Amino acid sequence: MKKIGITTTVPVEVLMAAGYQPVDLNNVLVTDPNPGRLIAIAERAGFPLNCCSWIKGIYGVCLDYGIEHILCVTGGDCSNTVMLMEVLRLKGLNAIPFAYPDRPDPSLMRTALEGLAAALGTTLEAAEGVREQLHEGRDLALKLDELTWRRNTVSGKENHLWLVTASDFNQDYRKYCRELRDRLEAPPTRPPYPAGELRLAYIGVPAVYAGELYDFIEKHGARVVFNEVQRQFAMPEPGADLASQYANYTYPYSIQDRLKDIKAELPRRNIDGVIHYVQAFCHRGIGDIVFREAVGRPVLTLEGNDDFFLNTHVKTRVEAFLDMLERSRQLLKQKTSLRRL
Repeated sequence: MKKIGITTTVPVEVLMAAGYQPVDLNNVLVTDPNPGRLIAIAERAGFPLNCCSWIKGIYGVCLDYGIEHILCVTGGDCSNTVMLMEVLRLKGLNAIPFAYPDRPDPSLMRTALEGLAAALGTTLEAAEGVREQLHEGRDLALKLDELTWRRNTVSGKENHLWLVTASDFNQDYRKYCRELRDRLEAPPTRPPYPAGELRLAYIGVPAVYAGELYDFIEKHGARVVFNEVQRQFAMPEPGADLASQYANYTYPYSIQDRLKDIKAELPRRNIDGVIHYVQAFCHRGIGDIVFREAVGRPVLTLEGNDDFFLNTHVKTRVEAFLDMLERSRQLLKQKTSLRRL
């Protein structure tokens, strides 16, 4: 299959029906041994310093890895992708636009999917057939997610890794299913995490320093048991057809649509506090105002750009947040005991 880069999670069923293998350019960036060099490629080409590192990194990946076809999401993700597409075309690459509808309406989504299918030389019917094939991988990812918060046998980092790679199934759907199935069927190698640990939700796009963040949180007696956007990559509400599935996928739409999912999961997973990650220079950072008012839990907002490792400032803020949550919980226990007396 020909490779096609994707700038965020897209209807991969249409791409695969057209004979393409989707490649999540974000995942390629963060797993590269030296992601900074990919950002430097974009800066040497003229991308400004105050441009998001994901956009610059995606450009660097396309040129360095030889990705000739790229599906650019121009509506429902990053507004900078519109200009990124123009620069990619300037470099002779086949940059194809795709826009999510402005609201989660299945009929509008169906129109967008039909347009994408026509542009790629396939049909929506063929994509529906691929959708059936992908059910197993998504079901397995959601089972692992349930083990994270219900059984306490999966770490927040592992949860993040399996769910975030559901965007392109690690470029090999069959291998993804095989390895995840083996992971779920293997006997546990460690006892469940303690029930008394602080339980966190992570909302927002995956952090550039995600790998270190989850490990650092666990070293301080807490654990992420809800990864909002990553879980959405596994399509937890598949619906009756492809149009419904991507209308139910919350990330491209309004904060209020995302909050319906978040506010349902917080009590279900017994969340003590929320970490909201925002990317520097991203318009979505303004949404932090809304999240802080709406989630009903203490919120720690973290920002990152091209810092792929946790710095001392972020570590200190995380430590202080966890300490505040623990002290608040102990105070609540004391008050409850006094009432009983």
